[in-house]
Amino acid sequence: MLDGTIVGNDKVTIDSAAKIEEGRPGCISFLANSKYEPYIYTTASSAVIVNRDFAPRKDIAATLIYVDNAYSAFTILLEEYQKRMANIRQGVEQPSFIGENSSAGANGYRGAFSYIGKNCKIGDRVKIYPGAYLGDNVTIGNDCNIHPGVRIYDNTVIGNNCNVFANTVIGSDGFGFAPQPDGSYKTIPQLGNVVLEDNVSIGANTTIDCATMGSTIIRKGAKVDNLVQIAHNVEVGSNTVIAAQAGISGSTQIGEQCVIAGQVGISGHLFVANKTKMGAQSGLGKSIKKEGLSLSGSPARDLNEHLRAMASTRRLPEMEDRLKKLELKWETSEIQRD
Repeated sequence: MLDGTIVGNDKVTIDSAAKIEEGRPGCISFLANSKYEPYIYTTASSAVIVNRDFAPRKDIAATLIYVDNAYSAFTILLEEYQKRMANIRQGVEQPSFIGENSSAGANGYRGAFSYIGKNCKIGDRVKIYPGAYLGDNVTIGNDCNIHPGVRIYDNTVIGNNCNVFANTVIGSDGFGFAPQPDGSYKTIPQLGNVVLEDNVSIGANTTIDCATMGSTIIRKGAKVDNLVQIAHNVEVGSNTVIAAQAGISGSTQIGEQCVIAGQVGISGHLFVANKTKMGAQSGLGKSIKKEGLSLSGSPARDLNEHLRAMASTRRLPEMEDRLKKLELKWETSEIQRD
């Protein structure tokens, strides 16, 4: 599975995974960061996945599995474990509901109190956990997991191999209101939908609003953390990652392979180029057209420029003290000249 090379006892039995510093007999761990190397000489784990260039400096009791990338290999192992555990859940628990002209594929799972509306098409091996709600005309591909309490509104389209975690809302109305002459606001109907392409992961308690017209789109491979707000008509590019508490305003287009850290705020109707990285609590108010930039601060600017500004800010008390001394010196010299 990992295309690894075993050094040590290849008959050892593994029943669980653990961090290298918390290992016990029967566990498998991994070492990818050199600062954790001391633990490999003391760990009680029965096996440890390591990079091919790892050279032990002492004897190691655990069996070693040498691979090209220990972190990726361990991830593959956990994914396989998760799939096997997920396959335990199959069938239909009662009470649950599936509407007229809706269908669910083979080897799936529908938990108690789950609701599926009319004209829905659910693929093979899809797991819909207890308390989940799917509105009318929802399409879900194969091998997806819809976790407890998820709310998926009408006309949502979800691709293959997607995960939507607990209490997330997909397809709720976008924040669209037209100001009126008397100071009130008139609701703008939100008639579009949400599309999640293949291999998308949406964390718990995240909200993705439907489009006013057309679709709000999360492209293939994108990973969205917990507590994220994605507004109407936003497009998130493929393999982009968005951390917790970030907010993206309406009609903004995020490029491919971007990294948006926690609590980032992005204004509406902007374009963010591919491979842009935005540090935590950044605030973006203008489009980014050059690819590969690293940004930080609010308003967001080039990372190096931001770091220099922060370094200067830390010296402000010292600079203020020097300025006061210069002012005093100047005033004294003026008195002397008078």
